Amino acid sequence: MSAVIDASTRLIGILGYPVRHSLSPLIHNTALRSQGLNAVYIGLPVPPDRLGDAMAGIRALGFLGANVTIPHKEAVLPLLDSLSGRAQAVGAVNTIVARQGALHGDNTDVSGFLAPLQEHGSWLRGSDMVVLGAGGAARAAVYGLCAAFAPRLLTIAARRAAPAERLASGMAALGNVGTVLLPDAAPQMTSARLIVNATPAGMHPGAGETPWAERTVFRKGQLVYDLVYRPHETRLMREAAAQGARVLGGLPMLLGQAAAAYRQWTGKDMSKAAVEQALEQVLKKDYLGASN
Repeated sequence: MSAVIDASTRLIGILGYPVRHSLSPLIHNTALRSQGLNAVYIGLPVPPDRLGDAMAGIRALGFLGANVTIPHKEAVLPLLDSLSGRAQAVGAVNTIVARQGALHGDNTDVSGFLAPLQEHGSWLRGSDMVVLGAGGAARAAVYGLCAAFAPRLLTIAARRAAPAERLASGMAALGNVGTVLLPDAAPQMTSARLIVNATPAGMHPGAGETPWAERTVFRKGQLVYDLVYRPHETRLMREAAAQGARVLGGLPMLLGQAAAAYRQWTGKDMSKAAVEQALEQVLKKDYLGASN
């Protein structure tokens, strides 16, 4: 972003409800400023019943593009002009790119999600896995895990059966995908080598929440991957680590998907050093606030 916002400044935003917790404006505005690009990234809180109006606004105002977050990742699909292959396969969009007056949907969550798991690839391949949740983030996780690691059994554990069953049915061609209601998931979680939290439970400001309160399912020999990125360490991560599990937070995924989207909007690689420095300051404040 240039030092002065003027009449030629281009817009990018994040569509969600709510979006006040999002670190995406900080990430992208830091990157834009560091490269002197005349664009600004803003939060766009859009209730579900106004998503169509918001998309019309994106078109009318000449946005460079947008990110899409909860609860719109699936609902936005029919409002776009085209979809990437991976967005079609996942059935969810997190990135919109304006191309010659048309809006193209992509899913950079998949590559962002997989990036921190690559070092565990041989250990994860062919193992049992559990994904908590059945929304847009869960769709990216299930697709990525099936495509990259061919799990022996991947179980989707969700509060409601219908969304989980739809997701499992859509991914059936990729591997052995089953479902269970979240309260009944203890046996699958106990045997899983990888547990992924793809729900918003535990996200700031609800940092005391967790999608799973029975810590006895966690053990040594597990990796617990919480896609929540704020706070940096969630209750789920703390309780899993206390039982001997390895834990991974959502910040690497956030940065990975952001960098991939930024490249599509600007044609440039994101300055990760500048972004990481800015994030460190915000997350440090979160930690100090939680400690007081």
